[in-house]
Amino acid sequence: MLLVHAHPDDESIGTGATMAKYAAEGAQVTLVTCTLGELGEIIPPELAHLAWDADGGLGQYRIGELAAACAELGVTDHRFLGYPGKWHDSGMMGTPSNDWDGAFWRADVDEAARDLLTVINDVQPQVIVTYDDNGFYGHPDHIQAHRVAWRAFELADGQVSKFYATAMPKSVLAEAMALLHEDAADVGEVGEVGGADFSRVESVDDLPFGTDDDKVTTEIDAQDYLDAKLAAMRAHASQIAVDSPFFALSDMVGRRALGTEYYTLLAGPDDSPRRSTGREHDLFAGLEW
Repeated sequence: MLLVHAHPDDESIGTGATMAKYAAEGAQVTLVTCTLGELGEIIPPELAHLAWDADGGLGQYRIGELAAACAELGVTDHRFLGYPGKWHDSGMMGTPSNDWDGAFWRADVDEAARDLLTVINDVQPQVIVTYDDNGFYGHPDHIQAHRVAWRAFELADGQVSKFYATAMPKSVLAEAMALLHEDAADVGEVGEVGGADFSRVESVDDLPFGTDDDKVTTEIDAQDYLDAKLAAMRAHASQIAVDSPFFALSDMVGRRALGTEYYTLLAGPDDSPRRSTGREHDLFAGLEW
């Protein structure tokens, strides 16, 4: 299994339980991270000096955080695309950093795909996992990761059997939001849990992500590995505040960490978004490994 993520911490937030589950079950799990996440918004005040507009050094610091997170997930094969720092974090869509020299958003897709193809040729994955063509929530580096992974999948010319995008069913988002509000009411601080303010979010339509349920093809029950996922998220302390089972990024919007993770099959033996038999429950379904 080859996972392609944009920044350190994306792997733990979006696919951490899945990675831990398959690694524990004996699958070869390889993670490729496309940037060092140099423009990440830092949460702990004591690390504020690492910001790109201060002393700098966040990218190098996050290499260590990522190594610690992978250890928590049981993932022993982690690589940066090309080499560490070949492309840097592009920042949020529409910001000047999108156009800086070396920004991943500006990377030549074929060049980056050839770097990824080198990894594919080395590890021979049956499955690739990355984001959808909107980068899950519209971040330019996530969109570019999709483009690069898809192009590498094409260049691999049949070496890889299945190509998945991460997904979050809108029904699951709605349930999670309801639970957050209930838990906030229980502790007497409506809209806040562990310092994370989510009172601004009233419905799934206010969120920049979410997948229609009928487009979600795959549901991985990795509840037994939720603790490993949370530990990996804690390892990314510069970017994530964890108050189990909740976590928050720099926006301090509370989210519930899930042990079930969801995907959409974009290419493979059966790339139909709907199945008469319902969702599959194994990313290797239909394959031998």
